[in-house]
Amino acid sequence: MLSAILFIVLAVVAIAAGVVVFRTDSMARATYALAVSFVAVGIMLLQFELEYIGVITILMMVMEMAIMAIFMIMFMGMNPALMPMDMVHNKKASAGIAVGVFVVLTAGILLADWPARRGVPAADLTASLGEAIMGSKMLVMLTVSPVLFATLVSALVLANPRGRYAPYPLVPAELEKDDGDTHPDGDSEDHDAGHGSHAGHTDEKSPGDQHQHPGGAHS
Repeated sequence: MLSAILFIVLAVVAIAAGVVVFRTDSMARATYALAVSFVAVGIMLLQFELEYIGVITILMMVMEMAIMAIFMIMFMGMNPALMPMDMVHNKKASAGIAVGVFVVLTAGILLADWPARRGVPAADLTASLGEAIMGSKMLVMLTVSPVLFATLVSALVLANPRGRYAPYPLVPAELEKDDGDTHPDGDSEDHDAGHGSHAGHTDEKSPGDQHQHPGGAHS
């Protein structure tokens, strides 16, 4: 009885948190709500004595949502919880697809002819399931995870050496040292020469030419 009540509570929490993901106007709140939903699903899997899948689901989703929140804070430069947004762009189509998928999956669960258990379960279900899923690649996958995380952190440090709060210059540093009339690649001399030639053409004109009117205008 207690396990049934716990299952119902977890199911309600998972569904409610999933609804919050699409109803909130904050990326941070949507991220945390998605993490809560998957944690509830992971605990439900633990109730079914699927320890490996349940623990992996909880660990994977908690770490994934935490990394997403860190990325948002780093690149937005402000609290992402204060930035309103719309999580759904095509609301009618997405709602129709969600309802259709829910109906199909529910019908499959209720109408499927589930087979009876064949054989005797292993003594350690977690170890046997891990061997069945990963096989000889278990050690490789356990090593790849921290390596990928270290690669992500290193890439962020190299891509953003100024940090979160350091101001970004509006113009390159080498252009700030130049004067307004100076151009890169030696264009300043040509620019000055061009001004000199324009001045020479102006000096060659006589005052009479500058104030000359078309012939017959004052006749």
